[in-house]
Amino acid sequence: MSLFPYLVAAWIALVGLYGLVTSRHLVHQILCLVVLQSSTYVLLLAVGFKTGGIAPYFSDVSGRPVTVDPVVQALVLTDIVVEVAVTSLLLGLAVRAHRRFGSVDPEELRQLRG
Repeated sequence: MSLFPYLVAAWIALVGLYGLVTSRHLVHQILCLVVLQSSTYVLLLAVGFKTGGIAPYFSDVSGRPVTVDPVVQALVLTDIVVEVAVTSLLLGLAVRAHRRFGSVDPEELRQLRG
């Protein structure tokens, strides 16, 4: 078992989190959130990876072959769908905030509270 994919997932998550915390633009924050969520792909694929693993269908395979877990692949696909939905919703909210308040700076939007 290699530690490298887990380190890559942690590095991607830290880069996304750093950008999310330090950004002063809503669209940039949304893109940093996408990067942060993309680290889960690497993490899930690292969890489900098996060296020499084959697809889990057994039509003419003899013995007990090493197979990968199809649940992990389904979770990655579900994560992609959720990320697209969340990103589109947040981008729509950023466009509405820009149209209504004329700014996408989170600090300026915070001052608009009553």
